[in-house]
Amino acid sequence: MRLRSQIESTRRSLLLSGTGAVAAGLLSGQQSAAPLTAGQVVERIQKNVGVPWRSETVDTFKAGGPDTRVAGIATTMMATLDVLKRAAAAGRNFVISHEPTFYSHEDNTSELGGDPTYQFKAEFIRKNGMAIWRFHDHWHAHRPDGIATGMAEELEWTKNADARNPRLFSFEGMTLADLAKQMKSKLNVRAMRVVGDPGLRVRTVAANWGYANQMGGIRSLARPEVDVLVVGEAREWEVVEYADDTVAAGKQKGLIVLGHIVSEQAGMKYCARWLKDFVSEVPVEFIAAAEPFWSPGSPG
Repeated sequence: MRLRSQIESTRRSLLLSGTGAVAAGLLSGQQSAAPLTAGQVVERIQKNVGVPWRSETVDTFKAGGPDTRVAGIATTMMATLDVLKRAAAAGRNFVISHEPTFYSHEDNTSELGGDPTYQFKAEFIRKNGMAIWRFHDHWHAHRPDGIATGMAEELEWTKNADARNPRLFSFEGMTLADLAKQMKSKLNVRAMRVVGDPGLRVRTVAANWGYANQMGGIRSLARPEVDVLVVGEAREWEVVEYADDTVAAGKQKGLIVLGHIVSEQAGMKYCARWLKDFVSEVPVEFIAAAEPFWSPGSPG
């Protein structure tokens, strides 16, 4: 009885002194909740993304692993070193990136072993106890496409989207120059490039967020109803040359090249909001990847 009285007295003293619920829980035999792991976050994504998980996918861990204890989550378009530094400083040690971390689509590092930039980045990740997981294939496969949804929202084009094809947008004849200026402003683009007559009247825009491959870009621009194709990037001897030749042939067409990061960035901003619906134990935030390009005469 005396021992029980002493324990109860100690418990009351701890509560009154502010040592709080942790000490009280230990004395009463309670255990704190197990820490959230990166693997558990990925399992929730797989459960909520709404499409079957592919056996072959780039959506895998690029650094760290599923056992990494998560203090906070950052979504980003690309896990650049600058993004990782900002994420670490904010206590977001689990980074969910749409694009590669180590300079190739498959993040193959077999030829990078002695490269000083690769070594610096890999060591920074290790020292800061970070995990990086890519969310590309299944975020595009999500319905609606997560990247396309975020980009339409950021541009305030949701109302202009075709109900049958969310990558087609209708306008009331604004000029190509005005369309480009509007996009530059809303997306804060520093180094946009445009092909076509600035006075071209635009009624239908096709969007290829990210990389436009040769025939995908050519087919989109060749569609009779499409006035302008917007892409993140394309090879200059493929879609860009085709656009230039199409204009030279007398067709009323335009091409806007935003840059890859800028063209999908808002989709990962939307991803952070989406994650918050089923991840509540830790902070979740979007960290923008900086546009790498600048033009002479504009802020660098």
